[in-house]
Parts: sequence; structure tokens; C-alpha cells
Amino acid sequence: MRIKLSLLLLFVLAQLPSFALQIQIHDTVSTKEQRDSVLPTAHLYDIVDAFRDINPFKKDNKKPSGKRSAISYLPNINYNPSIGAQIGIKAVGGKVLGNEPNTTMSIAATALSATTRGIIVGYLLHDIYTPGNKWNIKGGAMVAKAVGLDYGLGIGGTLENPTEEELIMNNPERQRFVNRYMAYTINERVYKQLFPGAFVGVGVFFELKRQLSTVGSAENMAPVEIYSRWNNFDPTRVNNNGFMLNMQYMTRDNPNSAYKGYYVDMVLRMNQTWLGSTHNAYQLQTDFRKYWQLSTDRPNHVIAFWNFGSYNLGGRLPYIDLPGTAKDTYARSGRGYTMGYFKGSSFFYSEVEYRYPILRNQFLSGVVFANIQTANDQMGTKLFQTWQPAAGAGLRLLFNKATRTNLCIDYAFGKFGQHGLFLGLNEAF
Repeated sequence: MRIKLSLLLLFVLAQLPSFALQIQIHDTVSTKEQRDSVLPTAHLYDIVDAFRDINPFKKDNKKPSGKRSAISYLPNINYNPSIGAQIGIKAVGGKVLGNEPNTTMSIAATALSATTRGIIVGYLLHDIYTPGNKWNIKGGAMVAKAVGLDYGLGIGGTLENPTEEELIMNNPERQRFVNRYMAYTINERVYKQLFPGAFVGVGVFFELKRQLSTVGSAENMAPVEIYSRWNNFDPTRVNNNGFMLNMQYMTRDNPNSAYKGYYVDMVLRMNQTWLGSTHNAYQLQTDFRKYWQLSTDRPNHVIAFWNFGSYNLGGRLPYIDLPGTAKDTYARSGRGYTMGYFKGSSFFYSEVEYRYPILRNQFLSGVVFANIQTANDQMGTKLFQTWQPAAGAGLRLLFNKATRTNLCIDYAFGKFGQHGLFLGLNEAF
């Protein structure tokens, strides 16, 4: 059990997408109840089993290796329309602090990766649990050379009699801009366990963007430049610094591919000028997920629901940090569109996914999904006024049966001619 739990926790952190520019570690808590509910895996068949069966160099009489290293080195491979193809290397390590049976393994992880769109990211993360999970300290640091596609502000609705700047921001023709910048982030959070599965915490964050420029726009007429003039930001550099109040509750049986249970996370982010932020701002972020298991005989037969929201409670956020498509913690929302395709000071997103088995040994399964999103803007469009849908389907290859990690291959379609292939480890939610 200790080996399985270790692998589970290593893979949770290992699959954090390195292209996400706000490094946050969520949902690595494991309770005794969750561990006791782990299903037997002997009858399952994953990619490791397949490789062992076809390996022409395997030795049936190979002696077992000695003590396994606490540090694992993993490839960092991904693909989606926002970042292109990604390749890199990760190193993760873990250790259980103390002898408490309900203590989650403490994790450290680092990675360096590059993508075909010119993104280069390096990060260092930690997730520490004291004996009995009484306290949890998590955080990290990241440096990134970022390249992001930009399609303006709002949800893609039409405006009556727009000004020249409003027309560029509304972008009815969906002209593509490309933003380039350097990103430097540090965040630290401390959580106190109230009872198994429930935590409260506080934290601080420092998010600096430098050398911001836009490719493919007239001088001073890129969306980021117009928005910065409207809201008194420097279009070439911003500071997003402040502190957080967090609440989290979860009963789902597995963070990689849940069969049943809930996951609820609420974060109040407070950008503060006295901590160096360019402007004060208050943003409430909510993340709600529910999983219904449709069969006990074939447990991966599931309906899953996800709602993610980010709501402006006051103040102004920099353009590059506005919530929007794929701006959730793991950059997995909005399959069918590129990251930031829709955005505003407030954003609302919902998705439902039907997950069904194809092979009884779970080596191959499938999904169909549909999502919808809405955002406000500064040109008169309100939240919930205009909606944009997307849908798609995909296949799942069981990558690691001990951790319930899937290799996910999805193809999704949105409006405005948006479509693309999405490849990665672990479910979108």
C-alpha cells in the first residue's frame, strides 16, 4: 500500500502542466477513508504491462532490484493548440514525515520544458505534510519565457457602433495576436486540517510579468495596450502580488481519475499595492466537481461535472492575468479553444463528461464531453449574457493502473473555426 500511495502522490505532482503560469498545488491530500477505498488493480492492464509483454529483451528470471530510489525522473510530454508540442524532463521525490498512518507523503518536484511555440518553463515545487496531516505547507517558484495567443476581451459578442479601440478589443473577426513576456512567480500557502478531507489556509503570491510585447498589431493598438490605457497599467510590465484565503473539501476517491465523490475549492485572492501589486483587486475563485459512478462492475463508467468560476469583487486586474479559457489551475478548461480565447474580469465555465469503458481490463476507454463558458467585458457585455459552447470526444489508454493515470487523447470543436487535438496525462477534471 505504501508503494501505491507513493506512486499516486508522485504522479499527481508530476503531471502539473508546466505551461500554466500560475503555479498552484491542489488536491494532493489523501485520507484514510480514501486509501481504504482503493480498488484492486491486478486484473487491470496498463501501458507498463503492454511494454513488458512486447519487450524483446525482458528476462523472466530477473532478480528484483534493491531499494527503490526516493527520486524519480519522468519525461514531460504534452500537446494542445495553446502551447503546441511540449518536451522536457521532471524530477520528483517524496518522503513520509513521521510514523503516523494517516500522514500523506511530502513531495518536491522540479522540471524544465520547452514547446514548439517558443515557451520555456522551469519550476520548483514543494508540498509538505506534518504527521497526521495536521498542517500542509505547499508552494513553489517558476521562471518562464511565455508566448500566449490572444483574441481580445470578452466572449465574442457583437457591439453596436464601437469605437476603433472597442472594435479591436471585441475582435469580431477573431484576429490572432501573440503576446510574449517573461514571468516570475512565487507562492506559499499554509493549510490547517479541520477534519479528514476539509482544510482552511492562507497564502501569499508574487507574480511578475516583464518585457511584455505583442506580435501582429499596429503600434499601441494591441489588446493588451488598449486595456492597459483604459485601466492605468504599464503595458510592458505588471506586478500581481497579494495574499489568499483558501477553503477546500474533497471526498473523491482519486484525484487523477475519480469514480465518485466531490471536490470543492474556494480561494479569495487579494492583490495589494502595499505588497507591490500594481493595483488593488479582489477575486473569488470557485472550483466544484462531482462524479457519479454508473456501474460497480465496471467502475470507470462515470458521469463527471465541473464548474469553475472567477468573479471580480472589486479593483482591476492586469490584462495578462484576466481569468478566461484554460486559465484554471491546471489549464484544462475549454477544450475546443486555445488558452485565453475568451476572458474578462469575471468568468464562468461548466462542463459535463461521460466516461465509458471499452475494454473490461480498462486498458482502453472513451469519453464524450460538452462545455460552455461566459465572460464580461468593459464594452457593456455582462456575465451570463453571452455563452460560447464546445464539444468533443476522446480515447483513454491506462498509463498507470496503480495511480489510475490515463493517457488522454481528445479532439474538440468550438465556434469561430476553433478546433484541435489535446494530448496529456490525467483527466481534464
